[in-house]
Amino acid sequence: MILENYQIDSHNNELLAKHQRKLTFVKDELANAEEIIQKLIDFQIGIPSWALGTGGTRFGRFSSGGEPRNIEEKIEDIGLLHKLNAASGTISLHIPWDTADNVPAIKALVAQHGLGFDAMNSNTFQDQANQAHSYKFGSLQHVNKAVRKQAIEHNIEVIRQGVELGSKALTVWLADGSCFPGQLNFRKAFQNTLESLQEIYAALPADWKVFVEYKAFEPNFYSTTVGDWGQSLLYASKLGPKAFTLVDLGHHLPNANIEQIVSLLLMEGKLGGFHFNDSKYGDDDLTAGSMKPYQLFLIFNELVEGMDARGMDHRKDLGWMIDASHNVKDPLEDLLQSVEAIMLAYAQALSVDRKALQQAQEENDVVRAQEILQQAFRTDLRPLVAEARLRAGAALAPLELFRNSKVRQELIKSRGLKTVATGL
Repeated sequence: MILENYQIDSHNNELLAKHQRKLTFVKDELANAEEIIQKLIDFQIGIPSWALGTGGTRFGRFSSGGEPRNIEEKIEDIGLLHKLNAASGTISLHIPWDTADNVPAIKALVAQHGLGFDAMNSNTFQDQANQAHSYKFGSLQHVNKAVRKQAIEHNIEVIRQGVELGSKALTVWLADGSCFPGQLNFRKAFQNTLESLQEIYAALPADWKVFVEYKAFEPNFYSTTVGDWGQSLLYASKLGPKAFTLVDLGHHLPNANIEQIVSLLLMEGKLGGFHFNDSKYGDDDLTAGSMKPYQLFLIFNELVEGMDARGMDHRKDLGWMIDASHNVKDPLEDLLQSVEAIMLAYAQALSVDRKALQQAQEENDVVRAQEILQQAFRTDLRPLVAEARLRAGAALAPLELFRNSKVRQELIKSRGLKTVATGL
C-alpha cells in the first residue's frame, strides 16, 4: 500500500494548531529544543525484516492477515512505516529468509522508498531444507568440524549478499550452548567458536563491521556460548578492530544494569549497536518502552554522554535496530510504537542538563543528580518528536493516520487473510 503525500498533509493540517500550542510550551522550557529537533530528524531506526509478520510462541501463532509474503512486500511495509514517521529509514535482512533473487530490482525498490540496508543477519539456529549437517548441537561451536565449516560458509555467504545490496555490517547471533551439565566442554566450545568467528572476520570487507550478539539463555538453558556482554567483548577484542558487541535489551538476566554495560562498552570502543525491545521476565521481545520506559531513557542517557565524550556521530557510528515479536498486536502498529518510544527516550536524554549533572556527581549530591535525570524523563517531549516528523514530511500522529487510512484492511485485501511472513 502506498500512502500519498496529500493524505499526510490533510492529517497534519487537522492536528497542526494543537501541535503548535504544545510545541511552543516545550520550546519555552528547553534552551536546546531546536538542536534536539534536528538530531531527531537525523536519527534513524533499522526495522528488522522478520518483525513485519505476526510473532508467536511454541503454543501458537495468531496472524493479523495481510503479512508480507516476500522481500519485496517487506520493503514496501518498511517504506510505509518510513513514510509515516520519517525515522524508519533502514531495513535489516535475515538470510536465508530474505535472499534476493534479483538484486538490482531490490536495490531499486529500496531506493524508491528512500530506504537503505542496515546490518545483515545470519541464521545458524535453524536447519534449512537440504542442509547437509544439523545445528541441533550447535553451529560455530560444534564438535564436528564439518558442521562448523557449514556455519562459517553460511556467514560468508551472508556477507557476500550484503555487499551486493550495500550493507556494511554482519550480526552474528548464536543459539549455541548446552541444556544439561556435562553436555559440552566450555573451553572447547569457546575456542571452536572463536576459530569459526576468526574465519568469518577474515572475510569481512575493509569497511565492514561484525556485531557479536549475546543472550543469557534460550534455546539452551544450562549454558550459552556467547551468554553475556563479557563473553561477547572477549570475542570482539580477540577478533580485531572491526568486531563489536551488539546489545539486545531482552538478552539479559532480570534486573541487569544495562545502562552500565552500555557505558563500559562505549568506553572501550566496543559497542557496535542495539536491538531495541522490552521485557518483563526474559527475552519477551515486547514493544520498546512498554514495560521499562525509565530504563530505556537511562540507557540513552549513557549513550548520549558516552558518544559525545568520544566525539561519535549519533546517526551512524552505532547500529540502531529493533528486534521484537508481535504476538497479539498488528506488527506495523507495534513497530510504530517502538520507534516513537525510542525517539522519545533519545530526545529526553538529549535534554539532560549535562553540566549540572556532572557538578552534582562531583559533589556527591545524590538527590540533585536524581532530580536532574527525573526532570528530563518526566518532561513530555513528544511535541519535539512530532515536530521532527512534521519537518521531515511525515505524520504528526503516525499511528492515528495508520488506523484512519485502514492500512491493515487494505493489506488484507491485496495479500489475503491467511498470509504468513517468511522467516516465522
